[in-house]
Amino acid sequence: DVLRDVVTAGEEGFGRLDLGGGRKVNVEFVSANPTGPLHAGGGRWAAYGDALCRILERTGHVPHREYYLNDRGVQMQLFGASLAARKAGTELPEDGYAGEYIAEWAAEMPDDVDPAEWGYERVKRDLRESLAAIGVEFDTWFSERSLVESGAIEATLADLRERGAAYDADGAVWLRSTDYGDDKDRVLVKSDGEPTYLLPDLAYHRDKLARGHELLIDVWGADHHGYVARLKAGVQALGHQPEELEIILGQLVSLVRGGEEVRLSKRAGNLVLLDDLVEAVGADVARLTFLLQSLDTRQTIDLDLITAQSNENPVFYVQYAHARIHSIGKRADEAGIERSPLDQVDLGLLVHERELDVLRKLSELPEVVALACVDRAPHKVTTWVRELADRFHGFYHDCYVIGDVPPELTQARLWLVEASRIGFAVGLDLLGVSAPESM
Repeated sequence: DVLRDVVTAGEEGFGRLDLGGGRKVNVEFVSANPTGPLHAGGGRWAAYGDALCRILERTGHVPHREYYLNDRGVQMQLFGASLAARKAGTELPEDGYAGEYIAEWAAEMPDDVDPAEWGYERVKRDLRESLAAIGVEFDTWFSERSLVESGAIEATLADLRERGAAYDADGAVWLRSTDYGDDKDRVLVKSDGEPTYLLPDLAYHRDKLARGHELLIDVWGADHHGYVARLKAGVQALGHQPEELEIILGQLVSLVRGGEEVRLSKRAGNLVLLDDLVEAVGADVARLTFLLQSLDTRQTIDLDLITAQSNENPVFYVQYAHARIHSIGKRADEAGIERSPLDQVDLGLLVHERELDVLRKLSELPEVVALACVDRAPHKVTTWVRELADRFHGFYHDCYVIGDVPPELTQARLWLVEASRIGFAVGLDLLGVSAPESM
């Protein structure tokens, strides 16, 4: 029954559920400051956010991928000043950016441009290309400057005042965030008239909801833990329900090579770029590696291990299982064996424990997809794909498909192999990983 269900549903239908009912979900992820290339650790956020969107789509939601560009403020000025200093051969500003990329980009930069503006455009191009190389495309690149220029920040403050959620005290403007579960009220506008980070962030979330998104999911680093309650309070103060905003906090990545930790620092210049990682191991290996663990656990990636072609490498192990499926198909073609129509095949012959292991694992995928959606946990799909690979390798080792077996059993096993292929195709597609036909 499992085999028939999988094959009948096919790649398009197997594991497809309607949990969302067409609900529009805005997923904002990566959103690194536009002051340099994306370092390898940023790939974890990219792989996670994109896989989550794929899972949401498979479960009946309408996901929208968004990147927030924090393109104003001190760090942008320092970035521009660092480019200008490298171009002129002068000292970097204090707290400037010392990475090698600054010197490289400064050499590219024409003489008659504003360094900050030119650098900003250069970063955006670099980010788009790096993310595309790992298979991530954003629907919207949202500029913080556009919020300022549109008057959305003033409109948001006016909205909060109208709702009685903002008040003046000590020369500043405050949010009554304690009314919504925060441990203290928060400053929206400082006494010098400058807004804190909170006010533009509230304007941004107000804008996302006004665009018709029914659920907002923000994927942030764990260092933003203290910011969650105030933002949620502000969104409620604007008249929205608490469940309209989810904030997912992820732990950072460590890279290890030769047993030594590789440092990741955009400013200091000792930087492993996402581009470097993808070039070294390929987009599939990079993505699947980032999706091996839950986002809320700290991840250590051994660069030596993920470049090794061995069963110790979990990515190689999964891809090798898929390649074996194609090798069986090829051998069947060479032997002149065609798969009979499913309704003419005796599937009751599939009684070997290895065959049943594969079928049991396939039967779990719809439940795994549902859990991965509800728990916002793409790594559950990765775990399932790895377990399916383990079961399939066991089947391949112990159960001949072609050769010293009766033709009726060959036919049943060919359909089991096809069901496995569909399972891998669905699972790997949810993770944004392609499946090689040969290794």
